[in-house]
Order: sequence, then C-alpha cells, then structure tokens
Amino acid sequence: MPLSRLAASYGVATSYSPSPGRTVPATDTAVIAALAALGVDASTPQAVRAALTVREAERAARPLPPTVVAWTDGPLPPPLAALPPGTRVRVEPEGGGRAVEWEAPTDTLPEALPLGVHRLHVQSRDPGTATGTAHLIVAPRRVKTPGRRTHGLLVQLYSLLSRRSWGMGDLGDLAELSGWAGRTLGTGFVQVNPLHAAVPSAPDGPGSDPSPYRPSSRRFPDPVHLRVEAVAEYAYLTGDARERVDELSRRAGLLRDSVLRQDALIDRDAVWALKREALEVLLHEVPLGPGRRAAYNAFLAEQGTALEDHATWNALAETHGPDWHSWPAALRDPASPGTARARREAMDRVDFHCRLAWLTDTQLATAQRTAREAGMDIGLVHDLAVGVHPGGADAWAQQRHFAPRMSVGAPPDAFNARGQDWGLPPWRPDRLAESGYAPYRALLRGLLRNAGALRIDHVMGLFRLWWIPEGREPTEGTYVHYDAEAMLAVLVLEAHRADALVIGEDLGTVEPGVRETLREHGVLGTSVLWFERDWEDTGRPLPADAWRADCVATATTHDLPPTAARLTGEHVRLRHDLGLLTRPLAQERAEAAADVHEWLGVLSRLGMLPGGIGCEEDEIRAVHRFLLATPARMIGIWLPDAVGDRRPQNLPGTWDQYPNWRLPVADAAGRPVTLEDLAASPRLHALMAVFRGETARTAPPGAHPV
Repeated sequence: MPLSRLAASYGVATSYSPSPGRTVPATDTAVIAALAALGVDASTPQAVRAALTVREAERAARPLPPTVVAWTDGPLPPPLAALPPGTRVRVEPEGGGRAVEWEAPTDTLPEALPLGVHRLHVQSRDPGTATGTAHLIVAPRRVKTPGRRTHGLLVQLYSLLSRRSWGMGDLGDLAELSGWAGRTLGTGFVQVNPLHAAVPSAPDGPGSDPSPYRPSSRRFPDPVHLRVEAVAEYAYLTGDARERVDELSRRAGLLRDSVLRQDALIDRDAVWALKREALEVLLHEVPLGPGRRAAYNAFLAEQGTALEDHATWNALAETHGPDWHSWPAALRDPASPGTARARREAMDRVDFHCRLAWLTDTQLATAQRTAREAGMDIGLVHDLAVGVHPGGADAWAQQRHFAPRMSVGAPPDAFNARGQDWGLPPWRPDRLAESGYAPYRALLRGLLRNAGALRIDHVMGLFRLWWIPEGREPTEGTYVHYDAEAMLAVLVLEAHRADALVIGEDLGTVEPGVRETLREHGVLGTSVLWFERDWEDTGRPLPADAWRADCVATATTHDLPPTAARLTGEHVRLRHDLGLLTRPLAQERAEAAADVHEWLGVLSRLGMLPGGIGCEEDEIRAVHRFLLATPARMIGIWLPDAVGDRRPQNLPGTWDQYPNWRLPVADAAGRPVTLEDLAASPRLHALMAVFRGETARTAPPGAHPV
C-alpha cells in the first residue's frame, strides 16, 4: 500500500507486536497523524501518492543521508562505501583543524580522522551526479564498563532531608551523603533522580508538577537543589540583607520540621519560594569577585545560546505563565524580534536565571568531586528523563526539533490494558538527523559534565517511541523509529569524552535485538530481582549465576514497592485502598504472597536466610546477598530499603490519589529519617555489612535505632 510505503520511509510503523507471535495493526489515523507531525501530508490517497513521489525523488537526489555513522573499529560506513569511484570526500573536523580528504573507493576511514561530529562533503567528478554534505559521527564502538565490581546507593534526592535542608534534600545533602557513603560504607556510586529544571508553578494557578520525569528542561539542572549557605557570596552578607536571608532560613527550618515531625509532604514550590527570595537578595547585594566573575563569564561563553534561551524562558514565564503556548504570539518564537526585545527589557531577570544555572552547576561539580575524593570509582549517577514538559523551556527553545500535537507513551500491554500517555512531546527523528543530533549531543554533554555515569530512563526510546496523536487515547498511537545507530554513536562518543559509564533502564516490553545491541556498545541494563525469572521455560526464579553481568542489579526502583512492602504484602493493600486493582483483593494477595514465598524459599535453600523466614530485616539482607551472588557489575541499594521504608516514592496510575514524589525517606513505622539518622542507623549498617563480607555486625559509636 502507498501509505505503508510512505510511512516506512519516515520510520512510522503501521503495526506492532505486543507479545511474541502477535501483531496488532496501527490505525490509519495514527499513521497519518504521525506523518503530519513530520511535515508530510497523507490525508488523502492523492496526497499520499504525491508525498511518496517527493520522498523518493529527494532520496534519489541525495548521495548521503543527513548523518552518517562511522565506528572506529569498523569498516567504512555503507553510505561512503557506496559512493561512485572517483568521488572526492572531504571532512572538516569538529572544532576546526586541517580537513581530511580522500577519493572513493576506499575500505576504511583515514587514520587522521579524530573522534567527533564532523562536516562531510562529497563531490563527484561526474557533472551529472549529485553532490552534497552530511554530518559524520566518528565514535568508539563501546563505552567503558566498571573497572571492578561495585555497589552503590539509589536515592531520590528531594526525599533525603538533613538537619540543614530547606524542606527537601539538596546538593549539600548529596555531597554529605556521597562523602559519608564512600568513606564509611565503601560504596562506588550514588544514583539520584533526574535533577532537571522543573516547570515553575503559575502565580495564581495550581502547584508545579512534582515529578522529576516531566521537567521544563533536561539540559539544565533545577536551582531548587541549591544549598543557599554553600553559595560563596553568602559569607559576605551583612546588615539588613543578612537579616532577611536569616529570616528566610528560619522559615525554611519550619518547613523542614513540618516534613520531619508533623507528617507534612515535601512542598517543592514552598521550598523554591524561600530559596528564590534568598538568592535574589544574595545575588543583588553581594557582587562577584574578579575570579568568580571570570568563572561565571566562562560558563556563559561555554553554554552560549542554549543557556540564554533557557534563562529567557524562565524570565518570560515569570510574567506570562509557565506554558509558552499561552504567551503573546510574538514571544512564542525564541528567535523572533519580539522575543529579542522582551529579552533586552528583562535582562536583569535573564541574568538572574543564568546565575542560578551556574551556581547549580558548581554545586553539582562539588558533589561529584566529593564523591570521587571519598574513594568512589564512579561517583554520581545522573538520570535522564524520557522527555520534557510540552510547555517548558526546552519545548519552547527547541520547538523545531519536537513533533507538534504528539505525545510519548506506551501501547497496551499485559500490565496496562489502556496503554500510557506520559504527556511528553517526542523529538522529530528527521530534524535530529539534519542537525547532526545537535540538541541530543548538547543534552548529553551537559548531564555528563558532573557525572561518573548516566542512567537513561526508558532506554528503548533510542530505538523507537510510541507516538500518541493529540486528543487520542494511548491505544490509538503508533511507533516511530529513530536512527538507533546514530543515537548510540552520539551517546558512546559523549560518554567516552566524559570518561563515564552508561546505564539503560530496559525494564518491561523490549523490542527483540535491543538488549543485544545495547550490550554490544557497553550500555549496562537494569535487572530487578522480582522480575528475573526463567520466563521462556519454567517461570521459576532465575538462578544467580544465570543473571546477566552487564547490568545494575537492584531489589526495587522508584516506580516499584519498597522491598519491605513487597515482603509484607502492603503494596497490594495500598493499591486496593486506592482502587487500582483489577482483580479481587484476595486473589491479588495470594499471587503476591506466592511470589514472595517462592523467592524466600530460594534464598533459604541457598543459606542466605540463616535465621529462617519470618524476620523482615533478615529477608531484606538475604535479598541483597542474592544480588551479590549474581555476576552483575553494579548493585544498587534502594536507600529507603536500608531503614525499612514501606511507601513507594511513585505509584504509577495515580495522580492526586497518592503523594507521588513528595515523601521523605522514612523508617518502618513511617517516621521520616534524616541524613544524620541514616548515618547512625544500626539497621542500615547491618544491611551494608552484607557488602563488606558481613564483618560489621554493629553500628558505629553513637548510633541509635532507626
């Protein structure tokens, strides 16, 4: 069919397989809408034929695709190998330098060609043959893997309050956690939730979305994570300015105490209101010294237009609200004269938001440096969300690269019959390729500058994403494919430059071949104990020695029940109370209990439960003994598991029914636990003794029960 041919030429799927041996066709409506978002009219049979003719003519006239990938250990890329004999090839290296030239045919890339994203020019000696330009990505085949086996902590930073926090965990707390965990617990990394910039709340509207996975910008971090007292200029506050900031700090203390002692939820907006006012005083009253000014100017120069656009969006959002679609028409285009005029008029606010980005970057750098100085091989593991809020800074500044009137989600599967709509606009694969993946490269570079590793949420999105047309149900979407080779080449290149690891969250339904391709490029997977079964045969728990080595092995994640809740069955009761079960409570309980009983039987037979079944703390330690028995290169310990927390940080399928992303780390009784409490917790030290050969049976001096 012409529509199928046209769709295939743009990477738009006309069917998908939710399970082996089953194929479901995509609706024509979904396919036509996806093509429209790519700038292709397929609304009528005549339009389809016309678009197909144009597409085939474009391809015939172009000697190369927009982006070509070359691996340093591989042969010449097929597009270059297919050039007619006598074609002159010229490569202008990224960052300048002497051009590299050769003449087709040849079998390999010239050795003089460095790693990078270069500009490629081809010129045929036949006047009747097309010439053209493209981007050439030259990348190593693999990212590095851990030099030795390591274990680390997984934590949602906002949930980890110390006695110095302003109502939620911050970068000062992260540095403290990293320094303590590296030196005392021997951990090799600390993995945190995405620290991306959030969409601010409207002045008179509802609060901001607390989810770290629906940010305004993935390119820049959120200044709500700043430790105000750690800003260098704070030490020089005097007089009324000092009194104002001290008063804000006192109010922040009340906010912190309400979370820790009065069962209040973490309120990001309230925290930010206090910090923003304090930072405005600080930045206005204390000028930068010459050295600090030079460092700030260097940051501005390095970040360039991307930072200016990000700061401009934030400045405009203060006046016009946090969704750029509702702004005056002249401001909806970041490159318009109206936006340029508004930027000049709001220059003080633009500079304020640039300063915030710089300060946050410096505190992130301090946290990573602290982790490495504490002996961590990896240090911080940052998390990359799947996408961004449609009304936020990235969607405004890079709107040319986003598909209009489309949202990313997931098709129906065994766990969710209605599918999922995540409310995130997808990148256009064609525009990414035309730009040499410039937005993607800049995103990765920014995240990796202060990280030892990067976790990529829903790593399958490098291959394809489920696009849902605006106003349609998730069941009415279709997959759109990306150039996975190019996406992986950029990822490997930037990770190589940063000397960092890459972890892919590959849980759930995964397209055949994806895990194998990721492993080929050194990208570690994610394995969660409760899901590791021999699904192709017996269905029983997978033996430890049968687990894959190239993964981060964990007992749970932020989207799953804490281990204590799973062991006790409390997660089933919670879902029942919220009306989320699709089967009778007794049936759900029985199935969950059988699952746990089977795993505990395995642990007991392996001698990992010396005290027998029945003690939740012993069972949690046994779970981690099992993880340690696998060949996994990295083992992640969910920090709330160390103190018996039973509440999930996020409960998929809920919005207002459950306080997602707003809970502090708590003990088994639901009492919030501070960073200081964690450091002195006998229960935590007993769990971490599993990773030190179980030689440490007691907590350090001064410890108290948690």
